[in-house]
Amino acid sequence: MIGPEDVRAAARVLDGVAHRTPVVRSRTLGQGVVLKPENLQRVGAFKFRGAYNKIASLPRGADVVAYSSGNHAQAVALAARLLGARATILMPTDAPGSKVAATRGYGAEIVTYDRYTGDREAIAAGLAAERGAEIVPPYDDPLIMAGQGTAALELIEDAGVVDTLVVPLGGGGLIAGCATIAKELGVSRVVGVEPAAGDDWAQSFARGEIVEIAVPRTIADGLQTHAPGELTWEVAQRTVDAVLTVTDEQIVDAMRFAFERLKLVVEPSGAVGIAAVLQGVVEARSTGIVISGGNVDAGRFAQLLAA
Repeated sequence: MIGPEDVRAAARVLDGVAHRTPVVRSRTLGQGVVLKPENLQRVGAFKFRGAYNKIASLPRGADVVAYSSGNHAQAVALAARLLGARATILMPTDAPGSKVAATRGYGAEIVTYDRYTGDREAIAAGLAAERGAEIVPPYDDPLIMAGQGTAALELIEDAGVVDTLVVPLGGGGLIAGCATIAKELGVSRVVGVEPAAGDDWAQSFARGEIVEIAVPRTIADGLQTHAPGELTWEVAQRTVDAVLTVTDEQIVDAMRFAFERLKLVVEPSGAVGIAAVLQGVVEARSTGIVISGGNVDAGRFAQLLAA
């Protein structure tokens, strides 16, 4: 499906375009804990890595269609603008306003749908056929996975090899790419973390096959997937060692910790790895944590932390 060489190739494509986000350490979390704050990435999330790597492979000026609740939407919109492509983004009607505004600000056309009743893949396929466009999926694509894996490649190059890598888990593009390169570089254990209300990956790992659930209702809007991707599942089965869950309350505690102790604004989806370490479900010893994003508007951030 993908190999370490694909992640390294993506790193060359992204060199000088994506930010090389810094490594952050926290003695409070643990002496050996290092964090990769992709909330400081372009568009505020790791998604820029995969979107740019994918669109860069297309002819210049191509039409692209994507579907996303926000971070992938912004990533595709910006990558398309940088590469001379035209982007149409399918977004749920309840997507955070700040993410919708940012996506539109990058120049994309937005089409909305109801995430609880609509089939986003089918709607996107219809839009792509109508416009002669290429679909840029949020995770189930080799170039997307390889691009996302550059976050782990940079973390290990800058901080050294860790025993355990902790990665937020939604569709699986981030963990598929990260686990692929991390295992090749000597990381012993890769752990995915998802919201307890949306435990499609945990159920799938327990049964050894893809399990579909209803669209989960969780504050982690970026992790509201109903099933693992087919391609990401194939990669994760071989490379991911465990899947853990955290509650929405634990996610808020992690957001508060990141803000007060690390001085980082992290969105709910981005905080699940920190939550797992804070709760002790992942051992805080030689551990790398990917913070996947920070796209949460000020009002929502204050509301969650005040609860």
